[in-house]
Amino acid sequence: MKKIFTTTALLCCFMVCFAIVADITGKWSGTIVTPDGQDIPVSYNFKVDGEKLTGTADSPQGQVTVDDGKIKGDTFSFKVSVSGNDYPHTGKIYADSLAMDLDFGGQKVHFIVKKDK
Repeated sequence: MKKIFTTTALLCCFMVCFAIVADITGKWSGTIVTPDGQDIPVSYNFKVDGEKLTGTADSPQGQVTVDDGKIKGDTFSFKVSVSGNDYPHTGKIYADSLAMDLDFGGQKVHFIVKKDK
């Protein structure tokens, strides 16, 4: 009986921690360094509904929507379309930041965004 109680308690703690980590709802900001060395300030405003990720991305070029967004565990993916070009993003959730990889026409760019306060 003690083993069942301990296992159940650990499982509940894990699920609560997992749920807290996986919520990336809100505004996140950072800088993308493009393959040609340009610094582009960006911000993302995410909304999570189950495993669906939606929102917007802002840069000096304007605001675009987050399309085809998915979140599962501590990973997520989405794309944004700018001037007819799709830019796929993949990412990993950390306690205080999101690490993302952006496909810039075949070249991968890695960057970090932090939650706005």
